[in-house]
Amino acid sequence: MPMRRKPLLPLVAVLALSVLGTPADAAENSPPAPTARPKLVFEDITFDYELQRNIGYAVAGGADINECLFTAHSIVPGDGDSWFDAWNGLARRIHAEAAEALNKRHRVSARKALLRASNYYRTAAFFLHGDPADPRIADSARLSRETFQQAAALMSRPLERIRIPYEDTTLPGYFLQPDRTAAPKKTLLLQTGFDGTGEELYFTAVFALERGYNVLIFEGPGQGAALLEQGLHFRKDWEKVVAPVVDYALSRPEVDPGKVALMGLSMGGFLAPRAAVFEHRLAACVANPGQFDLYGAKRPSPEAWKQMLSDPDAANRALRAQMEKSLGFRWWIENGLFTTGAATPLDFMKLWGEFTLSDLVQEIRCPTLVIGSNGDHFLTLEDSRALYDKLRSPKTFLAFLGDHQANQHCQVGGMSVGMARILDWLDEVLQPLHAAE
Repeated sequence: MPMRRKPLLPLVAVLALSVLGTPADAAENSPPAPTARPKLVFEDITFDYELQRNIGYAVAGGADINECLFTAHSIVPGDGDSWFDAWNGLARRIHAEAAEALNKRHRVSARKALLRASNYYRTAAFFLHGDPADPRIADSARLSRETFQQAAALMSRPLERIRIPYEDTTLPGYFLQPDRTAAPKKTLLLQTGFDGTGEELYFTAVFALERGYNVLIFEGPGQGAALLEQGLHFRKDWEKVVAPVVDYALSRPEVDPGKVALMGLSMGGFLAPRAAVFEHRLAACVANPGQFDLYGAKRPSPEAWKQMLSDPDAANRALRAQMEKSLGFRWWIENGLFTTGAATPLDFMKLWGEFTLSDLVQEIRCPTLVIGSNGDHFLTLEDSRALYDKLRSPKTFLAFLGDHQANQHCQVGGMSVGMARILDWLDEVLQPLHAAE
């Protein structure tokens, strides 16, 4: 008599929760935060987090609070088309205001409006990746880049659009300088993760520019224009991406070769340490948040994998059924297919599992800052500590526990506090002890 298999749908439903986690999961596995996760507009954490991510850039000139709140209240919760229409409408209005200001030679007003428009265009297409051929995706990305580059031309600090030699092509990026002096300076290589763009990283870079850093922003395979314009998908051997970025940085006379640091945000909190395993020219590495393994403690059990792999067609049907029930799970799978080129949800989940620092992490040599947050809805403090605990290099663990309201993923909503503590650490690592303050 044939053995009866357990039904896949309930198993996948449990798997979806284990992979993505929930605010309740985070509360169970992390020290309690002084206050609950603030909800701005949406009950669903995926929509509300993206709203807070957008608003959070107000401190760096990337948003105006009431523009965002009024726009959010016009959105049908959970509806990606409604999300697009609202943010795209706002972006186009602010873009038009920038053009009018520039026509009247109000350069400062034009620059500020262009930066906000760039961020709003980026936000607009966030939930459209289920159909990679949707023309709104490429159009929004193009407009986000164009408005940012128009703003860059109006900035007082030098900002150069660059192409970094990479294998048989190039990677897009920006080289930003704190001033126009020619002296070599400490330099921060800044990269995003699973769903960000180089233009978005500007709103992080401004904090480092204020402290005298050069900032080299780059987009690797799976990210931004490298994905949309060049068709480059994520690769797990990220050292092959960062090595040419370091080569490029060291070729510039403005860069002090002994003071080059790498910081990765979100999924970049795994990718940056992966690169540091092999790239020993780095003076420091920041993993925000730290990740030893992209699944972390939520890695599917051997039983779950065995059942799914025994019947891939059934597993994919079950995964797609679960995508219909969970907005967060659907977004993760759709963006995963979009950025990796995987053919099916199960293929993507298998590929995701290959992103691990097992048997490699001990090769990191540079001082490393590992960040963890007890309000992060993607991973727990323990996930970040797994990286910290395995490091053999000089290391620091920076925990955001809610006392400064910077304890969400990548310190969303608390960038001023978050970047202050991160850059204080980096200043101490890169600044010679005998140098004057």
